[in-house]
Amino acid sequence: MKESSINYRQDIAAKGFTVIPGVFDAEETNQIIQQINEADQTNPTFRKTADLFAIRQFLKEVPAILPLVLTERLNTLIQSLFGTGYFVVKSIYFDKPEQSNWFVAYHQDLTISVDRKTEAPGFGPWTIKHNQFAVQPPLKILERNFTIRIHLDDTDKNNGALKVVPASHAKGIYRPETIDWSAETEAICEVPKGGIMIMRPLLLHASGRTTNQARRRVIHIEFSNTLLPHGLNWSEAIA
Repeated sequence: MKESSINYRQDIAAKGFTVIPGVFDAEETNQIIQQINEADQTNPTFRKTADLFAIRQFLKEVPAILPLVLTERLNTLIQSLFGTGYFVVKSIYFDKPEQSNWFVAYHQDLTISVDRKTEAPGFGPWTIKHNQFAVQPPLKILERNFTIRIHLDDTDKNNGALKVVPASHAKGIYRPETIDWSAETEAICEVPKGGIMIMRPLLLHASGRTTNQARRRVIHIEFSNTLLPHGLNWSEAIA
């Protein structure tokens, strides 16, 4: 495990991402799916269309899922890769149905969710999504954050596995329209059921349409070890 952790740390530092299989076993993933299926889907944070079912503020909206997701194994892995002091700052559940044509173009995750809008040097622009304030923070905050994507289904290039530009996380703000494909490469992050993908928010990433009639369910959790300045607070913080 120690040697594997070193390899995963090296991947995250150099490429901006890594894939770790077998973090959740079949019984654990089935328990998570059961809790999601039993959740009250009438809440405004639940979004359901023909192409996508999503639950924003997922860990707060489905609190029974917390001990099933933030397991001792996952917490130990986080500490081995990043150290102590990290806490959840955002969570979303995505369910991409079998016939989904939904796709996401290349982008970086440049905004964070906060509890209010205020004058804060280095923060901006501001938006409001689903009655929640979102803002682009200083780069030093984004550079310390990381995201864990827990896969509840086998995911490959045919059902929307993330496509990424390795090492793009180290290039600051990187506009997708300026990608030089003669100099950059693309990697497809295939993840087996029960596995996780860890990525830096500044990593350029995209997701394609489903072409193989296979479902793709993913829990997206963002972590930080930073207390925000200027009276701002993370709106979804879970210690």
